[in-house]
Order: sequence, then C-alpha cells, then structure tokens
Amino acid sequence: MRMPAHLRRLGRQALAIIALAMAVFSAAIPALALEPVEVSRGDVAIDLTNHVDLYPNEGSVLQISTVPDANGIRRRIEVRSGNAEHPGDWAVFSLANISDEQLDRLIVAPHFRLPGSGMFWPDLGSSRIAAITPSEGFALNRVTSDDADVFSITLNPGAVITFVAELDTADLPQLYLWQPDAYKDTENAFTLYHGVVLGIAGLLAVFLSILFVVKGTSVLPATAMLAWSVLLYVAIDFSFLNQLIPLSPGDLRIWRASADVAIAFSLVVFLFTYLNLARWHAQLGYAAAAWGVLLMALFGLALFDPPAAAGIARISFASTVLAGVVLMVYLSLRRYDRAILLMPAWALIVAWLFAAWMTATGRIDNDIVQPALDGGLVLIVLLLGFTVIQHSFAGGAYQPGLFSDLERQALALLGTEATVWDWDVGRDRIVTEPDFAPKLGFPAGTLNGPARSWLQYLHPGDRDRFRSTLDLFLEWRRGRLKLEFRIRANDGHYHWMLIRARPVLSTDGEVIRCVGTITDQTDQKVSTQRLLQDAVVDNLTGLPNHTILIDRLSYLVALSKTSPHMRPTLIVADIDRFSDINETLGFAAGDNILIALTRRIQRLLKPEDTLTRLSGNAFAIVLQSQTEPDAVAEFADALVAAIDVPITFENREIALTASIGIASWHDTPGSAETFLEDARLAMLRAKRMGGNSVETYRPALRMLDDERKRVEADLGRAIDRKEMSVFYRPVMRLDSHKVAGFACVLSWKHPQRGEISTGEIFEISREAERSAELVLYTVRQALEDLAGWQQTLPKVRPFVSIELNCTEMLRTSTLIELESLVRQSENAPRQVVFSIPEDVVQKAPEQAKLALQYLRTIGAGVTLSGFGNGHGSLTLLKGFRFDATYVDNAVFKQNNETQTDVVKAFVELASRLGTAVGVTDVGSEVDAQALADAGCAYASGPLYGASVAAPTALRLLKEVAAAAKEA
Repeated sequence: MRMPAHLRRLGRQALAIIALAMAVFSAAIPALALEPVEVSRGDVAIDLTNHVDLYPNEGSVLQISTVPDANGIRRRIEVRSGNAEHPGDWAVFSLANISDEQLDRLIVAPHFRLPGSGMFWPDLGSSRIAAITPSEGFALNRVTSDDADVFSITLNPGAVITFVAELDTADLPQLYLWQPDAYKDTENAFTLYHGVVLGIAGLLAVFLSILFVVKGTSVLPATAMLAWSVLLYVAIDFSFLNQLIPLSPGDLRIWRASADVAIAFSLVVFLFTYLNLARWHAQLGYAAAAWGVLLMALFGLALFDPPAAAGIARISFASTVLAGVVLMVYLSLRRYDRAILLMPAWALIVAWLFAAWMTATGRIDNDIVQPALDGGLVLIVLLLGFTVIQHSFAGGAYQPGLFSDLERQALALLGTEATVWDWDVGRDRIVTEPDFAPKLGFPAGTLNGPARSWLQYLHPGDRDRFRSTLDLFLEWRRGRLKLEFRIRANDGHYHWMLIRARPVLSTDGEVIRCVGTITDQTDQKVSTQRLLQDAVVDNLTGLPNHTILIDRLSYLVALSKTSPHMRPTLIVADIDRFSDINETLGFAAGDNILIALTRRIQRLLKPEDTLTRLSGNAFAIVLQSQTEPDAVAEFADALVAAIDVPITFENREIALTASIGIASWHDTPGSAETFLEDARLAMLRAKRMGGNSVETYRPALRMLDDERKRVEADLGRAIDRKEMSVFYRPVMRLDSHKVAGFACVLSWKHPQRGEISTGEIFEISREAERSAELVLYTVRQALEDLAGWQQTLPKVRPFVSIELNCTEMLRTSTLIELESLVRQSENAPRQVVFSIPEDVVQKAPEQAKLALQYLRTIGAGVTLSGFGNGHGSLTLLKGFRFDATYVDNAVFKQNNETQTDVVKAFVELASRLGTAVGVTDVGSEVDAQALADAGCAYASGPLYGASVAAPTALRLLKEVAAAAKEA
C-alpha cells in the first residue's frame, strides 16, 4: 500500500526535526569518544597512541558520550577522580571485540620513553595512568610493573567498550594493547640483552677502577668515572636500579637527570685530562674548571627541577662533543698522538649523539632504538677504555731492565750536552768527543794530541797549574780531577774551561786513562764577575755605590780617632726634576746625562776624594782634599757651577740644577750611617726650599725631618681611612650669573696641627711621593658626590673640576685609572673636567699633549689653570686645545682696577684659539661686571663664596634648578 504524498512529506519534515534535535543534543554533550579500535583474536599488539582522545584540565569529573555498543546504543557516563589532588587530565579510547571469543588483553603505558621525549627540557618519565574506568563493568585491575602502568581487561565477544583513563600527567607518550603472553615474551626477550649490556658496563667500570690503582695515571680515573656514569644511566633505563633501591617514578626522574649530568661532567673531565689541555694553554684549564663547577651545580638543580638539569646536561654533552671535534682536528694537524688515537672513539660519540638527537626529537620512533642507544654508550666506553689502556701501557713509563747501566749513563751524558774529555795516559793523547776545537774556532782535531800541545793555547797564568795538576793526579792515582783554566780561542779571546774526570787504573794500580767531561764556563764566570762588580760598583757610571761609600766613611771614622787631622766633608747632590727628563726624553737620554755629569764632577776632585752614586739621580762626595770651611764653600760653588752648565742632547740644551747638602766633620755623631743621614737631611732641606741651592746640616734639621716623617705617615693614614674631605668652590657663568660647576678643593683637619691648606697637603704628598694617589682620592670623592647630585637633580648638569697638579698624573698608568673612574661614573660628557696647571704643562709639554688627547677620548673636559703665573704665553694655548683657560684676576689688574682693554684683547685671541676664558679670585661686583663685558665665560673667587661641602653645593644646585623652573 503506497503512502500518500502528503504523509510522506510530513514524515520527511519530522525526520529533519528529529535530526536537528539530535544535533543540538549532541552538541550539549561535554565529550564524545573516538571511533572504537577493533580487536581480533590474532592481534598480538596494537598501538593505541593515535586512537586516544586527551582531555586536559577537565577537573575531577569528566562527562563522556560513549561510542555505540553492539546494539547501536550510545550512553552518557560520568567518571569521577578517586584522588582529590588529581590534576584534571583524562584520556578516552574505545575497543571493539570483533571476534566470537572472549579476549584477555593488557593495556600498557610505559613510564619513560626516549623517542620524542625532547632535547632541552625532556620528559624524564612518570606514572602515566592512575586508573581506567570502562563504560560497563568495574574499574580495571592494575598489574604490578616497575617501568610501566599495566592494566588487565577482558573483552566479551562483540563488545564495544569506551575506556576513560585518569592521567597522572598531561601527556601520554605511548599506549599499547598487548596479548598477555606476547607481552611477557617480549619482556623476557629484552632481559637477556639488558643483562649482557649491564654486565659489560659493570665489568668496564670495575676494570678501569682497578687499572687506576695499578697504573696511577690521571686519565684512568676520568675514564672510570665515565664508565660508572654510563653504568648508572643503563641501570636506570633497564629498570635494574629499582631492583636494588625501591624508587617511585618521581624519584627515578631525579636519578635519571643525575645520570645525564654525571655523563656530561665525566666527558668534560675525560676530554680535558686525556688531551692534557693545560699543557697547551693555562686558560683552557680555567675554562674546564668553570665548566666542571657549573655541571656539578646541576646535581643540586636535579633535586628541584630534574628536566632543567637534564636539558642543560644534554646541551653540555653536545657542546663537549663539538669542542672535542675542533680540538682533535687542531691537535691532529700538529701531530699530537693522543688526539690521533682518540679520533675513532670520538667519531663513534658523534654518531651516537646524532642518533640520540634524532630519537629525542621523534625523528626515529620505535621500541628498539632506546636499548640500542644504551648499548652504544657501553660500546663507546669500551672503545675509550681500549684507547686509554693503549696510551697508558704503550711505552709510557720506564721499565726496569730496558737499558743497561752504561746505556743509561751514556744517555745522561748526552742530555747534558757536555763534551767527553779522554786522556790516554800510555799514549799521551787527549781526545774530545764531539770535537771541541771547532767551538773555539780551530780546525777539527787541533786539540787532539799530547797534553803538552794544549799549553800553547792556555793563558800564561794557567800553564804551570795545568801541567802540575795533571802530574800530581797521575802521582796520587786516586780521587777526582777538577781543573779550571783559560784557553785562547782562534779570535784571541779567552774562554774559561772546566775539566771533571776520574782515573782508570790498571791491575798494578797505575793510571792508564783519565775520562771525564770538559765544559765551557765562560758565561758563568762573566756573570759571577759581573754580580761581584755590581755589588760594589754602579754599572752605568762605574762609580762606587752606597756599599763602598759606607765602608769608606766607616774607615774614615775609625781613622779619625787616631788621626786628629782627618776631617772629611760629606756632600750629597740630588739633581732637581730628573724624573721629568726621563719621562720626556727617555731613559737613554737620562743615562747619557748622568755619565756627562759624572765626568764633570770627577774633574773637580783630587785623588784623595771619593765620588759615589747613591741612587738614580743622587751623588755623594767624600771631600778630604779640602778641610777649611771657606775651601769647602768654594768647592760647593764650583760643584753648582759645573752642574748648571747646560748639556746638549739631540740639538737641545738641557739645563740642570741640583739640591746640595753638606755635612761637616764637626756635625757628625760618630758613625758612617748618621754622617750620611746628616748630609741627606741638608739636601732635602735644600730641595724643599725650591731646589738649586746649597744647605749645610744643623741639628734643627733632624727635628724637622722627624716632624716631616710624622706628617707624611699621617697623610698616608688619612688617605687610606678617607679622613680628608673634598670641598667645592662655585664656578659661575658670567653671562647668566648662575652656578656652572665647582672646582674641587681638598681639606684635611690634622689631629695635632689642625686645618691644613690644600697647597700644604699637596706639598706634603709631593715629598712623600703620593701626589698621584692624593689626586685619585679627590677624583673618586668628587665623582661620588656628582653622582649623588645627578640622582637628585637629573636635569641639572654641573661640572666638577679636579686639578692634575703633578707630572705623575700624566703617566699612562695613571690616565688609565682615571679613564676607569670616569667610565664607571657614567656622567654626561664634559661633566668631569681635569685642570692642568701651567707649570705642569711647561715641565712636560709632549706628555701633557698626549694626556690631553687621551682625556678627551674618554669624554672628559680639559682646562688650563694658572695661566700667566709663570712664563706662559699664547703659544702655549696654540699648541694645546683646552676647553677653557683660567687666569688669575691679578694678571688683568693695575692699580686695583681691571684693565678692560687687556682683558678684551686676551679673550679675543683666546677665542680664535678655540678656548674660553675663566678668571679666578674675583672679589667684587665691579670686577665681575667688567670681566663679563670683556667676554669672559667663567669666574670664581671670594665674591661667590668660599668652598662648601657637598650638601651645601647640592643646595646651590637646587636653587639653580628652581630658578630655571620659574623662568
């Protein structure tokens, strides 16, 4: 019976509505299982990994719609976690038994799987599945296993079951469905392989450790450590460690990461030790030590973050392998045998590393590659062990019996590079081997012959001793011959020779032969004589030194006790500013000048007088030819005149002056040392008075010297303890009458003497030779204060000016230290200004020019201070490019009035030379206005206040900032 058309139309509409409703309903279901995996009786193992649907972060409850069962019915189930701390990760898969039999199967999820585990932050294994709930029946039973989560299931004929797995981790690397017997057979099949690999690894580790005891070379413990590390790695991979120590999957992650770190660490130690890299470069030793310390720190990291530790260890392992390749190629080209022997084993390591990389990144993915890589590690250790054993036992050490005593003695003699001296007494023939005659410039065989033939070449003073010594040696018939003599070479020079020999006696006790060595002792003799001479004579001028002076004075002091007419005078002369000559002209020029001065002074002396050189530029004269005070004074004047005569060097006339101290016999307390100290104190007094003068010792100088030493010691303590303060003198900009910067002034409040002025501080430091240290102290303090100002007022850019008031500050070493301080301060360019006084520039113009260029390259400003105080001229400004030139206000004044025309002319000339003009010691508003009208840029002095401490200077800068903000 055919259905009417309208009914068929209504039926189609109803079906469409039902289909739409089902679609809406199915969309409301939280999850839908995948298509079922068909399981038949013949299936041994099925990979379910790609048939699993993962549901991460779903919470403790998962609602799932099952696949249709055998009757086509789809059910909706809800699974709850049995653990309150469950992370909320789930996996769903379906199985369908298409056979007509009941099937028993095992669901297996391995804890660790190397393929696809990752390189840098690898998956080190964990418990994967906590429980599996089927869509029908009870939860699956867990089968005990150390290295996998195994669950047993039973599938009824035709059953279609959906399984919900509660995961312990967010990912599931592998999931297999095994036939129970097949799974057991597979595990048993790998057991034999695991046992063989573990046995070989264990034997290797023990064997290499025993070898270290037998043969204590450093490379054996490094190899043994690598073997033990590989054994630990393999034992973890083959689940052998679990048999010894009960471990949870979480503990295994720590052990696995530690094994990775141990292998990486031991490989670094092995490579460094075997190639003996410290032999090639000491820096490689430091690099290897730092690398090793970093890897040892990873053991601690493995306790808290095993994946991170393992990832870093793998990076280190790969880096070590690549570094080893580079080193072996480099060392092999240099024919280093160790590198050549290691190349086969290292090639295997490179291949293993490549295979491990492909496996860890998932490019190779099967169940055989992981145990194969473990076996490869053991094979690598085996090959490394053979290489090390070959190197250690192949002729590495001396073996008893290898050489006879004669051979050993012959080798020792060859090693000394000495010449054998053989005298056949019976034939009276001397032979040297190798022939010694060519070394003296004679034809070969010249010295081979009778002993008397040597006499013609010997020094006349040594001939009799040579003959008598040989005769006496033959007469005594015992002992050892040691004969030193001089022999003439073909060029006429004499060489010192040494013969050491022993007699060979016949059966009747007569000497039939004398055999030994002959060596050239000329260099040793010359060195010894030079040392003896240098101990008492200055090697540059040939004058007696300090030791001879003290000896001569001691002799005169002792002689004066019995000879009242013995009244010598001691004169000490120190050349002024001699260090400047060395710095500007070089040490060679300084040496030539000292030699010229020595000859001049010697012309003034008589035979009974003594001239000695005390130090670099100091001379001492023991004057015995003149005893009367007037005669001594005339001699001192003659000495001054001789030194004052300019010395010509390279078309330049060098003017010299000296500070001279005189100690007469009446002033001496009676010992050579105090006599010399008296003259030295008088010389220091003359130097403190400005040099180029003569001072006579008087007892008051000793008290002044003691006071000077105390103050110098106090200065050193003040620098070390930072007891001095830096004050800041405002430097104003004349066009705006605002603070542009500050000039640094050092202040020291002495505990006994009170406030000490800046000039006196630097005078004391100059005498104590600590001027550079004092300037650097000022720079450090000023930069610290400037940094504090900049932090408080970032928009204000004041400068601080520090004076480099000694030539020592122009040295390269000091400039480098200044550069370090300036760069560390990170101030804006030209905020740090170094001021060089005019007299310093005139003393060392070339050095000052180089220093100025150097300071500019580091971003510092450079100014000239004290212009016009000496003999400076505008040519000085032309040769140097200063940012500013500071002139004392008194230079521009006449009758207490500022000469505006002179100032304008000077400013105009200075501007043409590219330098601004600043004026110091400005005391009135009238002067300031006149200087501003003339075009001067900066001014400082009493008008703008005294020097202030850093907090007060900051307050002045705040006023400048406030005024700028208001404007």
